[in-house]
Amino acid sequence: MPGFFAGKTVVLGVTGSIAAYKACELASRLVEQGARVLTALTPAALEFVQPATFEAITRQRAITGLFDPVPQPEIEHIAVAKQADLFLVAPATANILAKAAVGLADDWLSTTLLATRAPILFAPAMNTMMYEHPATQANIETLRGRGCHFVGPDAGALACGDTGLGRLAAIPNILEAAAILLHTEKDLAGRHVLITSGANHEPIDPVRFIGNRSSGKMGRAIALEALSRGARVTVVAGISEVPLPRAVELVRAETAKAMFEAVQTRWPQADIFIGAAAVADYHVAHPTPEKHKRGEANLELALVPNPDIAAWVGTHKRPDQISVCFAAETQTPIENAIAKRTEKNADLVVVNQVGGTECAFGAETTSAAILNATATSGELQRLTKESLATEILNKISALLQTSIAPPQQ
Repeated sequence: MPGFFAGKTVVLGVTGSIAAYKACELASRLVEQGARVLTALTPAALEFVQPATFEAITRQRAITGLFDPVPQPEIEHIAVAKQADLFLVAPATANILAKAAVGLADDWLSTTLLATRAPILFAPAMNTMMYEHPATQANIETLRGRGCHFVGPDAGALACGDTGLGRLAAIPNILEAAAILLHTEKDLAGRHVLITSGANHEPIDPVRFIGNRSSGKMGRAIALEALSRGARVTVVAGISEVPLPRAVELVRAETAKAMFEAVQTRWPQADIFIGAAAVADYHVAHPTPEKHKRGEANLELALVPNPDIAAWVGTHKRPDQISVCFAAETQTPIENAIAKRTEKNADLVVVNQVGGTECAFGAETTSAAILNATATSGELQRLTKESLATEILNKISALLQTSIAPPQQ
């Protein structure tokens, strides 16, 4: 399903590391997200993985050498260097980092790295001592100084039996770094975006809670889109099925009260609020310190309303701040969303369908509409959550350009 990489050409360079097998999953995930993936394997990489695997995944011929016996002008190194939107080298060995640092060009990948003007992202993977060696560190600093980017490595158990830095970064983290690099327009640079995400769990006793079905996928998509546009991002997160981007400032808040207090503290310093969390409307008046036993007759719970975070944000919004609220509706969604936007004093309201087969909770897609202050009607459209995040940030960017003050210094 198309996502952050839709319509982009990514050159995936695979080098001679035991982690080369993980590049197969990386290629698959890039294709799923809509990328055209051209895989280039170094001679050493061919000792670990075979081109047929990547060709099956990407539906593109894998590049294995400068002198391919089958003439293919479209994968000649200069042609690819010009086509690429991103060069991603994963895994990147100490050898390829050294070649790139000194400008050595003795295979297809190292030669094309010299010719491209696309962003270059290295994901190192090697033994800890190799990674920490002064020569490798000097090469990394040289490449950073030229504008190259790095993700990882992670720490952990290595194939050689050692433990330490050197593991290939997790695939979601590589994809996150790549998505940020591919978004060339940094229209939110200097802005601070405050997002609530996920579900609240309101305790009944030490074991049970009242909750909802929110997965946190929408909040994650918005956070990644905001990061890609250059924003500083803070996420006040409840319970979530998906990890948040590593680059966000993460504040954990399991209950609605904790989420409200975190927003109260941070909203004065933020430029944009996006309330994507499924905030619990009620909490249990008197959670018990001991577990309720099965068989208790007629267990009754007194529920107390929780603070309305979006309404508080709207009430305490300066003229230079933007607030966006969400409306999860089961019926008359547009009418209810228009009323909610006014009630919360929000600049935008994002309404999505919940319940039934169109339910947004936990899904990869949602039926949604974005309504501004002048909207009197609207129509739900089926979108991926990544696409909806893009549309939300597009509308926020337009508001910033027309009526909102420059970023706070």
